[in-house]
Amino acid sequence: MIKVVGLGPGHSNYIIPMATQAISEASVIIGYHYYFQFIQHLVRPDALCIGKELSEEEKRAEIAIQHALEGEHVVVIGSGDASIYAMASIVYQKVAEQELDIPVETVPGISAFITAGSKLGAVLGHDFCCISLSDLMTPWTTIEKRIHAAAMGDFVTGLYNPKSKKRYWQLGALKNIYLKYRPKTTPVAICKQLGREEEEIKITTLEDLNVDEVDMFCVVLIGNSQTFRYKDHLITPRGYLNRKPETGLEIQQASFREILDNIPQNTLEKGELWAAIRCIHTSGDFEYINYLETSKHAIATWHDYLINGGTIVTDVTMVAAGITKAYTAKYGNQVICLLNDKESLQLAEKEGLTRTQAGIKRAAKKYPNALFVIGNAPTALIEIADQIQAGILSPTGVIGAPVGFINVIESKERLKTISYIPYALITEKRGGSNFAAAIVNAAFTLEEAKL
Repeated sequence: MIKVVGLGPGHSNYIIPMATQAISEASVIIGYHYYFQFIQHLVRPDALCIGKELSEEEKRAEIAIQHALEGEHVVVIGSGDASIYAMASIVYQKVAEQELDIPVETVPGISAFITAGSKLGAVLGHDFCCISLSDLMTPWTTIEKRIHAAAMGDFVTGLYNPKSKKRYWQLGALKNIYLKYRPKTTPVAICKQLGREEEEIKITTLEDLNVDEVDMFCVVLIGNSQTFRYKDHLITPRGYLNRKPETGLEIQQASFREILDNIPQNTLEKGELWAAIRCIHTSGDFEYINYLETSKHAIATWHDYLINGGTIVTDVTMVAAGITKAYTAKYGNQVICLLNDKESLQLAEKEGLTRTQAGIKRAAKKYPNALFVIGNAPTALIEIADQIQAGILSPTGVIGAPVGFINVIESKERLKTISYIPYALITEKRGGSNFAAAIVNAAFTLEEAKL
């Protein structure tokens, strides 16, 4: 039987009862010779204690296996938790390699970074990771990849083996990497000789971290982007005070913030950016920042028009349904769709037009200065462009988002040639009623946009 036992960070108060019992029952105890001073009061008089050097981990495992095969009750001791950067790994590996039928058990201990987290208060309150900076058994290139991943992932990070006489440069390299991803003011704690008389904890910042103050007896904790200092404590919020959005409006606003945080870099003016965010929200596709095209200040122009009660004309009822009713009620806007009007049906039959084209043709006569919003029919957009070109129609603007394969691109190209009328369109064959309505809603809410 082999038990791999963690002794905690150093003080006897940190040795858990399971570990105390395992040590007191052992007939053979193997470990780094420095650690025996912490367990002398627990060792039975007839137990064989075998102390080895710091670099002799493999030898310790081999000796443990040898004595276990002889029927001894073996304990392998180590600091902290035996399964974290400690002896459990090599003992289990050696037993597995030889396919030995030896019972092996890991007795947990209090790890140094857990102790450091408790001493500091609540620095481990959210996602965290640990990295060993020792390149004795792990190539630096691998360690460096993990450093980048942890820094970029915004993990609270515990550093084991941060520095020794021969490994004096790795911590400085890590600091430089973290400064690429974290604020300079990110809290950092240097925790030395935890649980022992020489215990010392210093709180500093990532920018002011002095590598010369760190040695092999230290654990270093680096906070995440939300970690803050209060007196001698480090606190990483878990999110309990950040209530999740519950109402429809709260969820929508949270979605807009999420989009804004992840949107590609761009040079769009405020109105166009806000309309793009609305289109991304509608589609769930960030590429729509590239598919929206507007004339200069079109959204701002329509905002002023709409909040003063301007009329909206749509080609289909789906566009009208997508325009938020709370906005039209607040500002007294009429939303006109003559698609299914009896006279539109008669006109379509008489002149050989599509119903949408007929509806738009009639609406153009009644509301020549309205904001025209096309989300379905390219024939309707063609009708509008032709009437503008002929001087019959002078709308406040045109939103062109018909979708499909026939006449779609041609209809949008016609609109783009009329530079003196404010317009917005979804390029190529993309579009739809939902995008047309989203652009209208963007114009209504431009002043509310927090960009």
